[in-house]
Amino acid sequence: MHLKTLTVRGFKSFASATTFEFEPGVTAVVGPNGSGKSNVVDALSWVMGEQGAKTLRGGKMEDVIFAGTSGRPPLGRAHVSLTIDNTDGQLPIDYAEVTISRTLFRAGGSEYAINGSSCRLLDIQELLSDSGLGREMHVIVGQGQLDRILHATAEDRRGFIEEAAGVLKHRRRKEKTLRKLQAMQGNMDRLEDLNSEVRRQLAPLGRQAKIARRAQTVQLDVRDARARLLADDLVSLNNKLAQDISDESKIQAQQQDVTSRLERVRRQIAELSERSEILTPRLALMQETWVALTTQAERFRSLTALARERGKLLESNQTHFDSSRDPERLEAQAERLSEELEELVEAVEDRHEILAEAIEAKEQAEEQSRAEQQRMAAMLRAAADRREGMSRLASQVASARSRVDVTRAEISRLRDNVQSFDADLAADARSHESVSTELDEQLAGEHQLNDLFEKAEASFTRLAEDQNRDSRRRQELSVRISGLRARLDALKLNSKPDDRSAQLLERSPDVLAGRLGELLKVTEGYEQAVAAILRDCAEHLVAGRSADAIALVRQLADDQSANASFVHADVPMASTPDLGELAIAARDIVSSADEFSNLLDNIFAHHYVVTDLDAAQQIFEAHPEAKLTTFEGVTFSRLCSSIGDSAGASLIAQQALVEQTSAELSQAQEELAQLEIELARRAPVLSDAQHARDEASGQLAESDAAIEELSNYLARLGHKLRSAQSEKKSLQSRLDAAIEKLEIEQESYEEISQRMDMASTDSEDEPVDEATRAALADAAAAARQQELEARLALRSSEERVTALRSRVEGLRRTAAAERTHREVALNRAAERKAQAAKAQRVEQASERVLRFIELSLTMAGQQRDELSDKKSELEELLASNRTEAEQLAAELSRLADAVHRDEILRAELRIKIENLETKSLEELGYTPDHLIANFGPDQLIPETSDPDDKWAELRVNVDEDGNAVGTKPFDRAEQEKRLKKAERDLAALGKVNPLALEEFAALEERHKFLAGQLEDLKKSRGDLQQIIKDVDSHVERVFTEAYNDTAVQFKRIFDRLFPGGEGQLVLTDPENMLTTGIEVEARPAGKKIKRLSLLSGGERSLTAVALLVAIFKARPSPFYVMDEVEAALDDVNLGRLITIFEELRESSQLIVITHQKKTMEVADALYGVTMRGDGVSTVISQKMDRSAS
Repeated sequence: MHLKTLTVRGFKSFASATTFEFEPGVTAVVGPNGSGKSNVVDALSWVMGEQGAKTLRGGKMEDVIFAGTSGRPPLGRAHVSLTIDNTDGQLPIDYAEVTISRTLFRAGGSEYAINGSSCRLLDIQELLSDSGLGREMHVIVGQGQLDRILHATAEDRRGFIEEAAGVLKHRRRKEKTLRKLQAMQGNMDRLEDLNSEVRRQLAPLGRQAKIARRAQTVQLDVRDARARLLADDLVSLNNKLAQDISDESKIQAQQQDVTSRLERVRRQIAELSERSEILTPRLALMQETWVALTTQAERFRSLTALARERGKLLESNQTHFDSSRDPERLEAQAERLSEELEELVEAVEDRHEILAEAIEAKEQAEEQSRAEQQRMAAMLRAAADRREGMSRLASQVASARSRVDVTRAEISRLRDNVQSFDADLAADARSHESVSTELDEQLAGEHQLNDLFEKAEASFTRLAEDQNRDSRRRQELSVRISGLRARLDALKLNSKPDDRSAQLLERSPDVLAGRLGELLKVTEGYEQAVAAILRDCAEHLVAGRSADAIALVRQLADDQSANASFVHADVPMASTPDLGELAIAARDIVSSADEFSNLLDNIFAHHYVVTDLDAAQQIFEAHPEAKLTTFEGVTFSRLCSSIGDSAGASLIAQQALVEQTSAELSQAQEELAQLEIELARRAPVLSDAQHARDEASGQLAESDAAIEELSNYLARLGHKLRSAQSEKKSLQSRLDAAIEKLEIEQESYEEISQRMDMASTDSEDEPVDEATRAALADAAAAARQQELEARLALRSSEERVTALRSRVEGLRRTAAAERTHREVALNRAAERKAQAAKAQRVEQASERVLRFIELSLTMAGQQRDELSDKKSELEELLASNRTEAEQLAAELSRLADAVHRDEILRAELRIKIENLETKSLEELGYTPDHLIANFGPDQLIPETSDPDDKWAELRVNVDEDGNAVGTKPFDRAEQEKRLKKAERDLAALGKVNPLALEEFAALEERHKFLAGQLEDLKKSRGDLQQIIKDVDSHVERVFTEAYNDTAVQFKRIFDRLFPGGEGQLVLTDPENMLTTGIEVEARPAGKKIKRLSLLSGGERSLTAVALLVAIFKARPSPFYVMDEVEAALDDVNLGRLITIFEELRESSQLIVITHQKKTMEVADALYGVTMRGDGVSTVISQKMDRSAS
């Protein structure tokens, strides 16, 4: 078995898909530092199940995904697949090639696969561990792995050998089994606790079962005694109800008197209500007028205040112009200066020519004079200097040099100042231009703000008008709702049934449904026709059954003043023939509940509604059996005809008015609710509009202030610019003077230096021609004076040209800005003036309208108060009459209560009887008839035995003749005593569990089941413990063999790597091979130390390699991967290690990451890893020809 191919894609620095094809033998992976060689080792560890991010040289597992470079974006996943040649079948899987793959997504998910089939990480780890490739990965020796082996504990070194021996998986499985045993022990503990709890419950539940058996007998006595006592109570109440009769004739006269007085007061209330209804609309109209005038007054007050404030704001913003900044004057001044500028330019050109000529003449004269003077001065000074001495000349030279240096420093300072002023001037010029641009933009935005303010003000005014209109409508609806409620109360009061009918309806709500007229719903427009058909029948009370109506009639038969009429709803269905278009069936225009459908069919049978008398006569001739009624209420039938109002007409009309008024009231209330919602919705919108208007006004004022501030700032910048230009001119003049002074001082310095040079020579005095020297000196002085005057004149002209040009440009810019500013300001002032005049006109008009509104408001208030006083008087009279009516109604109610007191007593008796019957059914399950028939006081009672007497069944009572006696007559006291005794016995038994018998049997069965389960668990635990002992024995045997072989190999390898040295492996606890650790002792030749920490770096690395190779030889693995394990070795030790590599190559595949040339020479294949500037690793391969070497 060996590694065949490794494919890496998106793993660390391998951004693109890269495939390594490995051959049996030694494969060397080489390349510069940082190229990604070690990433190959990390990829092998990762695909074989490594889970430690630090082991993979990262902080978190996500770090293995390609993170991207400046030239390539990061990838979303890392994928590595490893193909293993399994021809020899070392892996326990039926494939000649096994490909394991692992994918990690940046989002955190992972995928594992074996030969393309998804699997778990555990499946891959167990597959590899069967061939000695466990979780410890001892076959992969990465960077720092040697150091980890050296610093490993004794137990960790044991793990390396266990993994190579293939027993590490047994140890893991043993640990897993021990954890299962611990969990099983917890389950067993819980099961034993549960079994103990079941045993503890068995004893008290057995006692409860015994008590339950005894309680059954006592409960039979309780039930029998209760039944007989309940039957005795029921018989007694029935007898009392049969004998209870009351006489009601004592107070009938008082009832009649109170009834007549109540009717008279109600008529007065109706008259006052009609007068109040007439007055209410007038008062409501006047209230609406007053509210509307108040709203308008408030509106015009707000409008007046708003116009006044707007006028003040517009008048306060007056436009003032600086007369010194008149654009015309500025442009005229600029034109004049332009003409002067042209003249000065021409003068400058002339002065340039004059200066050139003067310079040329000066240079010639100075040259001649200088030569003569130098010659004469040199001779004179030489003589004088020789007399004065060289020391004084040296001091003069130093002084001249110092003055030259000071002058140069002054020139440098002045030049810096001039450059600073140039920068300041440029900045000020840019600021001036920026402010000018900002002023233009601000002026352009002024018009937009003005439009925005006008739109906001118009929106606010429109919303305020809508809000005021809806507020007035809300007030109108409130007044209308009050009037409709008062009208509805009056109509309901007038349409109340008479007191006798009302009493009947209150006493028998289950029997009587109400008055017939109240139960009908008539199609609009047919009320008068239906009222004519019904007539007095509309006042009749509707009984659900005819038997109930007959019973009520019988109850009222003894009352001489009784007056009641009933219609029966349980009549059979009747039909009415259809006359087609000639007439409308009366049944089709009325409706009610379904239970009264047959009643209406009978009442309106053969009744038809026609348009007029002519149609009625025509139909009557063709259908004499028909009963015809016109819309006006005229009726025709075979027997009679009639015209005029009736009680039924009044009731139907009032019922229609009540429904109409209720509908109008509901509609008004709904409209008011919608209006309230609309007002609430518009309130924040109105507030936002007002806020927007105020904000727009504020922005407009801020814009005016900003324009004024920018204009002032622009003027200040112009003044500052002119001052800076003047200061720069002064500095330039000082700089020119300093330059001239430097020239003079330089000449003085050169002259003194020359004198000093000449004084140092020994030439003889020569004759001096003073006349010639004087003439040449005067000519040179005159030429210099002319040149200086020409230069000063030219500089003065140039400065004036520069100043005039800057002045002209500044005046023109200022004039343009001032003209634009004045145009905008004048336009704005004109607009403000027009708006101020408009606001003043609005204010004056609003004040005039407000005076008229206030006058009208005063008159409306007076009229409203007068109507309100009249309304109050009527309300007081109504309240007085209603109070009297309520008192009379209360008196009538009291009398009615007295009349029906006996009926209430009888009802109470019936309720008690019904309660006893219900109690019999609910508690005992007996019907009243069965209870009385079998347990009544006339029934004999069988004797029962004492449940505690065990001989009761053998004891028999006999009479005087010796015959058995089993019954006795009913005795209530004895039965009550019997019941109390049985209840005491039952209470003495305590709380009885009726399910105790079944629960006891079930609990006993559960106890047996739990005991069996506990025994099975104990047996399973013993089996697992025996398996663990067998595993320990196998692990101990395999580890002992592997350790002995490894120890032997370590001694051999150490002797080869350290000739003359001594190395061995030592067990920390030889008596316990299952837990013992392994220590490494190493003593190189010529040293007495054995501790690894005292060895050199190369010796420690070589010792770690010796341990690994010993493990490799003792328990060979199919392949080994080593990452720069020979980096710290010298050539001698490297050669020894390579010899061992060649030995390992015979049995295993080696993959070595190396920088050593010798290691590369023994390799069968080379892989070169490099990294370009894009940060991505690239691989090239070369297969080595071993036969050629």
